Amino acid sequence: MTRLTRLRPDEMVRLERGEIAALYDSVGKAQAEEIICRAMEELAMRLALMERAYAAAELPALAKSARGLVAIAGQVGMSALARVAADVAACADRRDMPALGATLARLMRISDRSLTEVWDSAGLSG
Repeated sequence: MTRLTRLRPDEMVRLERGEIAALYDSVGKAQAEEIICRAMEELAMRLALMERAYAAAELPALAKSARGLVAIAGQVGMSALARVAADVAACADRRDMPALGATLARLMRISDRSLTEVWDSAGLSG
């Protein structure tokens, strides 16, 4: 008899709160909140582009979007998201489809939690 085990990955996210605090200190509250909101919108757009590129096997477009996501995530202190996005770009560049699928799935899990963490940390949830 075969036993199946269902895995429920639980990704830890690391939010560099110092990056967000530095942003607030350098540009002020209103502009920092605007920058964070724009960054979150851009991240969501790039994640959607990456999913579509993966489905269409457009690996250069996927890698390009992932590299852009690295820069944006770093701007708002999403170090885990930036690191995994870099891994996605590397897998796409190598055309390693099994690793790309797994790494992209991990990126999507981390993105959900990271976006929530930044939203809450920046005080934008209410």
